Amino acid sequence: MIQVDLSGAQRFFTQAGPDYAAVSRAHEVLSTGSGLGADFTGWLHLPQHIKDTELDRILAAAETIRGRSKALVVIGIGGSYLGARGAIELLRPVPAEGDPEVLFVGNGLSADALCDTLRKLGNRDFDVNVISKSGTTLEPAISFRIFRELLEKKYGADADSHIFATTDARRGVLKSLADSHGWESFVVPDDVGGRFSVLSAVGLLPMAVAGIDVRRLVDAAIREFEALDMRNNQNPAWQYAAARQNLYSKGYFVEILGCYEPSFRFMAEWWKQLYGESEGKDNKGILPASVEFTADLHSMGQFIQQGPRILMESIVRFRKSRSAYPVPVSDNNADGLDYIAGRDLSEICNVAAEAVREAHIDGGVPNIVISCSERDEEGLAELVAFFELACALSGYMSGVNPFDQPGVEAYKKNMFRMLGKPGAV
Repeated sequence: MIQVDLSGAQRFFTQAGPDYAAVSRAHEVLSTGSGLGADFTGWLHLPQHIKDTELDRILAAAETIRGRSKALVVIGIGGSYLGARGAIELLRPVPAEGDPEVLFVGNGLSADALCDTLRKLGNRDFDVNVISKSGTTLEPAISFRIFRELLEKKYGADADSHIFATTDARRGVLKSLADSHGWESFVVPDDVGGRFSVLSAVGLLPMAVAGIDVRRLVDAAIREFEALDMRNNQNPAWQYAAARQNLYSKGYFVEILGCYEPSFRFMAEWWKQLYGESEGKDNKGILPASVEFTADLHSMGQFIQQGPRILMESIVRFRKSRSAYPVPVSDNNADGLDYIAGRDLSEICNVAAEAVREAHIDGGVPNIVISCSERDEEGLAELVAFFELACALSGYMSGVNPFDQPGVEAYKKNMFRMLGKPGAV
């Protein structure tokens, strides 16, 4: 299970400390479905639901793709791609020999980025997984038009067999297209919002194609959600939610999530959407930001150390490294590094992490350490379950609906009006 170390935040808490009574009430509201947005709490039981329903079909589809294609193009935006991309980059940053490459499009409107992806795809055999609840979100809808055309040019009458749709179970443009063209389709559950959907077909199909053991992941997530249902202040999700809300009350309005593994970058992007969309409303919310250590210590480090004291820092650590690599001995010690020759790079990284933690705390930055087992399916399951539950609890503690996102429509109305969409005002 995830472990949370609050010792680096202790001196910054209010005198009363984290409000575990409030987080207990939030957990009760969440589990009984009596709070705002209760219709979108299906993620609490999603791993077991997916195991009982679609998991076998997801695995079969992944094997079909892996057996015939060199690439899978995943088309989606926001919660329809961030979780899958974060998981794949965390666990499979370099595809294993023979594994298809998973490419992500539909998450922006850059012609340059699209053309770069097309050049990367080249003439390889590929399949498409289009992910959209409605099928009409502008960015993925444009990309889907483009890649459908490419499939038709490449495969002719067989193009439809290369399309896998993850969409609404009963309605919407994409569902209608899937039914009429015979595309194999999977479900975006009605009771799960996009940013909480990574453990559904939304995330699991791309992960399985990339070679991640999603059955192992799902089983680990079932265990983790059960373990996180403990109702006391030893629950790491309680500790994290209560600590960040306490620090927010003291004027720490920005939370930076850091990790010493570069492969964590897109997990941090998933976390930013999860917390930003869930908490940032009604003029409330902690701004989620992210850094990559140690690289960003040479760019953002100065601001963190001595900038405005509005930052809290949460650091994800993996208790076990995948690899070992000792620092070699030099003939002449010109770089002066012989004092660490023979020591493993992971050990040096751990020392750096402790040094940074101490410096930032001394500089006035509350520090929370979130540690999980290792970079594997169990570790990923721990992180997803922990962050999702803590997010919901933290949102309820701040008095908002953690499961809606009414503010995201504002720019769309302007964009459609400017583009001349019929009926847009």
